[in-house]
Order: sequence, then C-alpha cells, then structure tokens
Amino acid sequence: MSQPLAPGSLAGRRALVTGSSRGIGADTVRYFAEAGADVVVNYRAKAPRAEKLAGELRELGVRVLVQGADLTDPASLAEMMAAVRAELGGLDILVLNASGGMESGMGEDYALKLNRDAQLNVLEAALPLMGEGSRVVFVTSHQAHFIRTTPTMPEYEPVALSKRAGEDALRERIPELAERGLDFVVVSGDMIEGTVTATLLNRMNPGAIEARREQAGRLYNVGEFAAEVALAAVEPIPADHTRLVGDTSSFAG
Repeated sequence: MSQPLAPGSLAGRRALVTGSSRGIGADTVRYFAEAGADVVVNYRAKAPRAEKLAGELRELGVRVLVQGADLTDPASLAEMMAAVRAELGGLDILVLNASGGMESGMGEDYALKLNRDAQLNVLEAALPLMGEGSRVVFVTSHQAHFIRTTPTMPEYEPVALSKRAGEDALRERIPELAERGLDFVVVSGDMIEGTVTATLLNRMNPGAIEARREQAGRLYNVGEFAAEVALAAVEPIPADHTRLVGDTSSFAG
C-alpha cells in the first residue's frame, strides 16, 4: 500500500479510529502511524489481533494505545476515553469507522444502537479531549449515504437506514463543533472489496459484488479506501462536508 500522507506530517498529532483492529480501520490507523501520529487501536472483542497490529505500529516509533470498548456502552466508552487522556493527553483526529448491524443474534434494534446512538456517544465522550483544529471523520457507504433516494439490496437496507440516521444525527452537531473550532467530514464509499460487509452481502446475494463492479467500472479495495479516509483527516473540508469516494453515477441525490 502506498502512503497517502507525507512522512512526519502528523508528528505530534493523536488519532483514534474506532474498529481499527482489522479492515478499513486497521489500514487507516496504520497510515496515521506511518505519518508520525500517536494512535489508538480500538477493538470490540479481538484483543490478540489488536495487540499484533499495535506491535507493528510501535516499530514505527509512535505511541500506540490498544483499547477495547463496546461502543454501545457509555461506561465502556468513558473508560476508553479516560485511558486516552491518561496515555496521550487528548485527541486531534477522531475517525468514526466502526459500524455493523448484519451480525446474527444481536437484537432487532442493534443496527440503530451501533450506527446512530453509539456514534453520537463516541463523539460526546471524545469532545472533552479535542481542542481547536481537531477533526471528526464519519465513515459510511454510498448505499447508506444515498438510501433516501436510491434503494439498496433488501439485505442491507436496515443497516443502510441506520447508518444514514447516524450521519444525519452527527451533521446536526456541525454548528456546535464549528463553535469549538472542530471540523467534521463524512467519507462515503461504494461497495469495498474485501470488507466483512461486502463478503456477507455477496454470500446472501450471490453475484452482488461482481454486479456492482461491472456497474461502477471498478471497486476500491480496503487499503485504497482507507487511504481516502486518512486523507479526509487532513485535507480541506468540502463545502457540503462530504467526501465521495468511487463511482456515484448510479446514485440519485
């Protein structure tokens, strides 16, 4: 993977990426560390995987905090942020990457609890650690971002609606964030090859990835999309606070 950020460009900065023990989150947090940032590797249940990644990142000479947390549990969130304050002193970049809702046996309202309520709770818990010039990045998909105008696969619709609800709720906080001197940007991507969500959707709807790839011309892989997320943490904020990654010609809105 090529590094999207200049070496040393994030020296002295501190970044937390939720859901960063694997996939897009792991590659994003790696890009930050390679650019010199001290980072927090957050995970829900797979501590060994998170620790392995942290070991690799520490070899880059940056501080790495490994912190497990259930983002739907305010007490767990508070514990994570207390550890961040104690170890790193604060945060300059918060990437709201963790999402879900397709897991089995999690309850009917789990998608909304994770993709809307937990996103707001993470932001609320992180705000006391973030000063002027800090940035919040929310990661979503075109299938969720455009769900109000473009239908998606039935299997994904509940997740898409919950992620859009999360995006809307976070956007309502933009004036408050601006008053604090904080930036906010949404990064929306097409279906990403190699993600758990894309794999699950393709299993439930065989041929879904191939059909979307044909329609879009190409699909980003995990590392490529993570590079766009990392760039969103440092590049100028678009007027509509939205960074669209990949083909959007199939989406109305």
